[in-house]
Amino acid sequence: MKKILAATPVTRFSIFALLLSFIFFTATFCNSPSPKKEVTKPVTYASLSDTVKYVGITTCRRCHESVYETFVQTGMGKSFDIASHKKSSAKFDSHALIYDKYKDFYYKPFWKNDSLYVLEYRLENRDTVFKRIEHVSYIVGSGQHTNSHIMNENGYLTQVPMTFYTQKGKWDFPPGFENGANSRFDRKIELECMSCHNGYPHMAEGSENKFDKVATGIDCERCHGPGEMHVKEKEAGHLVDISKAIDYSIVNPAKLPVALQLDVCQRCHIQGNAVLSEGKSFFDFRPGMHLSDVMNVFMPVYKGQENEHIMASHVERLKMSQCFIQTTKKTESNPDFTNQLRPYESAMTCVTCHNPHVSVKVTNNDVFNTACKKCHGGTDYNADELCSESIEKRNVVGDNCVSCHMPKNFTIDIPHVSVTDHFIRRPVSKNEVQKIKEFVTLACINNPNVSELTKGIAYLNYFEKFNNNRAWLDSAKRYILDNSVAEVTQNFRSLIRWAYLKNDFVKVTDYARQMQNILNVVSNTSYSNEDAWTCYRIGEAYYSSGDNQHAFDFFNQAVKLEPYNLEFRNKLGAVLIDLSKPEQAKAQFEFIIKENPEYPQAYCNLGFLALSAQRDFAQAEQLYNKALSLDPDYERALLNKAALCIITNRKPLAKKLLTGILKKHPDNNEAKEALARIN
Repeated sequence: MKKILAATPVTRFSIFALLLSFIFFTATFCNSPSPKKEVTKPVTYASLSDTVKYVGITTCRRCHESVYETFVQTGMGKSFDIASHKKSSAKFDSHALIYDKYKDFYYKPFWKNDSLYVLEYRLENRDTVFKRIEHVSYIVGSGQHTNSHIMNENGYLTQVPMTFYTQKGKWDFPPGFENGANSRFDRKIELECMSCHNGYPHMAEGSENKFDKVATGIDCERCHGPGEMHVKEKEAGHLVDISKAIDYSIVNPAKLPVALQLDVCQRCHIQGNAVLSEGKSFFDFRPGMHLSDVMNVFMPVYKGQENEHIMASHVERLKMSQCFIQTTKKTESNPDFTNQLRPYESAMTCVTCHNPHVSVKVTNNDVFNTACKKCHGGTDYNADELCSESIEKRNVVGDNCVSCHMPKNFTIDIPHVSVTDHFIRRPVSKNEVQKIKEFVTLACINNPNVSELTKGIAYLNYFEKFNNNRAWLDSAKRYILDNSVAEVTQNFRSLIRWAYLKNDFVKVTDYARQMQNILNVVSNTSYSNEDAWTCYRIGEAYYSSGDNQHAFDFFNQAVKLEPYNLEFRNKLGAVLIDLSKPEQAKAQFEFIIKENPEYPQAYCNLGFLALSAQRDFAQAEQLYNKALSLDPDYERALLNKAALCIITNRKPLAKKLLTGILKKHPDNNEAKEALARIN
């Protein structure tokens, strides 16, 4: 915050005195009652207004230094930071090496002075035939479970294909990169990822993964809401005795009703499939809101435990526990509990056991066991009467309730990681756990009254993000109806997405033709970029049918709505080539390279223009080589370079290139035909 200083000269003593008084004031005003200046209780929290701005953790620290010092040591406080020796929990010894047997790449992290890099390389007969080095800009993860790594190219953030798993002390691929799915350096870090693993970023509007600025760790305002009004109120001397009343200038989650308090936690501690409400983005949730006002989160339900979810989240697993169910039922049915200053104290919530301002690493087991004993006997707690386990086993674990009733389990989605299972219950055998296998449905875990369309979108999300079994698309269609013009109009964007994911491009264009003034309909900008993606999908459908003019119209609209989606621009450039507009196409590809110099498709397309429009063989080859220096297996660049070699009478090299393509992609008919002509 700016501070305007008066021009009147003051002595050094007076400045010092003013400074002391300011420090004393800011260190005490939040909690000091002042009957003369107490304000009337407002209707709701000031921070729920979308006009109230975030002020940043440094501003919060001015008054809450002790809380700040412990919070920055928590998993949230250490969730994200610039890559440095201090931030990294990884080992960089001879075992810091990963091999991808599917794509034949090795990966090795290394430090050069204070900068972290990842080397990608390929060997043939022990000779290095390819290498690419990328700088690691950020490390995500506190180090309690993992360190993952992010690179930054002009604000475009993507994930590096190496993660250090601290519990096992080993390097391996990040989740989703294994078993042939290695996307190398191309996985986008989008807003959904960033908004849970870090404080809110400043994002370039009209992009998927371009950020103007990112925070370094989850901050105070993610749980307390934006603090602008709180700061103004305190600086104006408007104080509240928070031991007796709620300070509505900022959210204290401890004073929220149980459901709203849990929503603060499960905004991020839900491991599921989030469907945004119409017009909402991942920026829009603020503490004190119902999470379902912004998003609905789905998880698969399996036969054997129809009302439970496998590895859903900390909050969802807790909700399955009788500890939570019974105490919450008691609280909700009794207005006296609900109206308490701290409603959660009569129920079981996350903060019953966890102080979010203190790292779990320094929280003694006694803290958690005391929470158990408080309900199970209180001051009359007697382990011998309440625990049926043998004294021998209890002695082994130090009479630790959590070790048996909340055991650590390996996760099914993240390798090499075990976490505490927050489903509190009597210990179950491994055989019982294994019974839960047969999928039944997707269920919304934070809203029992979700709409039919939202259910359909959840199935589309699940197909696109988690499991590409086409049965998910069939399930989606049951909820996304098109039986009338009204239904097509209402569900248009989801219908386009459904048909596109089915590769039914005829159906995509059929839906598009049913909409009047369609380019005016799909013309909204948003952080979710929904209309931009709708235009892109329609453009792809027209392009596949050879209707280049309509394809241009929709690709062009997609780029207008989302100018920093480089994939959209690349497709727009391609259709411009087909429309015999090489200079306009060139401008699109050059824009891409200026934005992100590591985009191989743009180099390849520029190479094609250099060859076809300018007959500049040397420039074309230079551009193809640049594309292949980023991706040595890029089929189109290899094919185009092989064609150039044939034109310039270098058939042995062309044959080598084509043979290499067929070795990795034996069904490439274009390579087969070219090789046959050479032979």
